[in-house]
Amino acid sequence: MSPSSPYHMSRRHFLRGVGVALALPWLESMPLYGQVAGAATKAATPPLRLGIVYFSNGVEPIHWWAKGSGAAMELGPALSTMMPHREDMVFVNGLYNQSAFESTSPHLGRMNLLSGASVSLDPGEIRVGTSMDQVLAAHLGHQTAVPSLVLGIEPNELRLEDGLSMIYGSSLSWVSPTKPATKEIYPSRAFDRLVGDGTGRKLDRSILDEVREDSASLKRKVSHDDSVKLQEYFESIRDIEQRIARANQEERLEGWRPSLAQPNMPRPANELPQNVPDHMKLMLDLTVLAFQMDKSRIATLMLNNDLSQMNFKFLQGVQGALHLDLTHNGHAVDKEAMYLKTNQFHLAQFAYLTQRMKEIKEGEGTMLDNSILMMASSLFDGDAHSANQLPILLTGKGGGSLKTGRVLDYLAAGDANRKACSLHLSLMDRMGVKLDRFGDATTRLAGL
Repeated sequence: MSPSSPYHMSRRHFLRGVGVALALPWLESMPLYGQVAGAATKAATPPLRLGIVYFSNGVEPIHWWAKGSGAAMELGPALSTMMPHREDMVFVNGLYNQSAFESTSPHLGRMNLLSGASVSLDPGEIRVGTSMDQVLAAHLGHQTAVPSLVLGIEPNELRLEDGLSMIYGSSLSWVSPTKPATKEIYPSRAFDRLVGDGTGRKLDRSILDEVREDSASLKRKVSHDDSVKLQEYFESIRDIEQRIARANQEERLEGWRPSLAQPNMPRPANELPQNVPDHMKLMLDLTVLAFQMDKSRIATLMLNNDLSQMNFKFLQGVQGALHLDLTHNGHAVDKEAMYLKTNQFHLAQFAYLTQRMKEIKEGEGTMLDNSILMMASSLFDGDAHSANQLPILLTGKGGGSLKTGRVLDYLAAGDANRKACSLHLSLMDRMGVKLDRFGDATTRLAGL
């Protein structure tokens, strides 16, 4: 197809440099393939995305609640950072996974949030269930360069806990019942995968430098609104490039406990941010970038592993590791107060992701309008290892398929009507993948 052809441009435009193709965000003013330039066309619909953010060790139940609706919704202390987003959210109460109670492991046996399947009790076998995000990736992943983006902050652990492998505690996303998805904890590698060719090929210089000539030409061909959108997009890429470069210069790692007191190999290149907040923010920004570039429409992010020893000393007045020091607090007033601060910090990350996506315009709406975001943990009462209900929060309108500003309470609806897998079926429906059953559910979640 010649460059002079009226068919040669697309809303899914690519800027090309030497060996580099950079997918651009959805552009309203670009005509579709197969449409004559200037002809009246129906506006293309932005793609629907699903983002799932996981935090470990549950919540303090007395602080996790919501009531009312819309801008008048009242939120418990753990959800205080979500106050600006009450009209964008659905507070889902009372859902659970029955199979979580079949395990003798109070932590790892609950690590089936996205599958509802039983965690194998055989120490010689790794088996849970294919997670909902990977079912979607199998059906929809061919549409993007990266079928699903699987991110984390803490590395996988291979030790045993309660006789079971900690690979369960390190993995939210499962490609098959016996294979966890590869979790990327290095921001630079995730970035290279997104702005490179989708395989993680390292770029030797800035992606923007590679495509500068093509981008200048494109800016002359789009509307003023799209030109502003492109500029914001390029600035977000440059910002992430610069922050990764700064993070690579740091000399120490913080936020997790190594399995060895001293390294047993030469020290690798400095590729991880030195502190937890910077690391999490980078991963959230990369999730937004993946969606904005349309390199992936499905993403999961583990803010911490189960049984996490992440140290929260970066929060004022908080001391100790997340699992033993803060979660299991014996109802000591000072420890409960510190545990609440970790819950608020986790929700602040979700609020940040929600806000970022709300600020990105797409057609007459926003990226958040065209997405579904879920925040959840595999435990409810972290101190008691309780999973009889799960903390679940949704934001985004799912392309108009999800009414927000609501509280949905299923706790008294009966066990058959409060299955987490019914929620997963409902979310997969909205993503365009309709199954007869998933996990232990054959019905959709009523009222969603």
